[in-house]
Amino acid sequence: MQVARPDPSGKIAGMEAVLEEQMAIRVAFVEDDQELRDSVAKLVGRASGLKVVASYASAEAALADIAAQEPDVVLMDINLPKMDGVECVRRLKALLPKVQVLMLTMYEDNERLFNSILAGADGYLLKRTVPGQLVEAIREVKAGGSPMTPQIARRVFQHFRQESTPRPEIENLTPREKEVLEHLVRGNQFKQIADALDISLDGVRFHVRKIYEKLHVHSRGDAVVKFLQR
Repeated sequence: MQVARPDPSGKIAGMEAVLEEQMAIRVAFVEDDQELRDSVAKLVGRASGLKVVASYASAEAALADIAAQEPDVVLMDINLPKMDGVECVRRLKALLPKVQVLMLTMYEDNERLFNSILAGADGYLLKRTVPGQLVEAIREVKAGGSPMTPQIARRVFQHFRQESTPRPEIENLTPREKEVLEHLVRGNQFKQIADALDISLDGVRFHVRKIYEKLHVHSRGDAVVKFLQR
């Protein structure tokens, strides 16, 4: 008589599913347009490695609840009913310093762009961004990048080039460090910077550490803010 052995495949599959959910990027969304909110939630929910944990119709609702949801990335509209998205970012960063905030808005003027970055936004996309690019931007910002649409990146870059009275800290950077900083401002990841400047990843990390030391900052976002406040 043969004794039936339990098939472990079901248990293994279940454990893999639990592990995958635990490792998924947790995404929250602040947007007053319910149709768009639902559409983005479905898009993100279908993407591998992403999980929607909350969505809010106002900044006030988000600030009251979002800490309990422990998001990794927050998609933030600017034109909200009462408190706007820029102020929401400022308060959200004080509440959850490690959360990554990706602005998703119809506005592409310099004032809203720079105010968002100064408030603590880690990336800036337009609502007309194609769905696949939005999903990749969420992954990129979680990995430490600063995704921006090409039009937005060009505005930041032009601001960098046109600034005629740089702060002493910027002037203290070497030519190579300034090149690396330009790429940081444009949202490029370390691998992209290494390829563009034909240097190693360790070389990029070395220059970034020196930039942080000279600008007296501790992160890419702080370096961009220091640059924009010149």
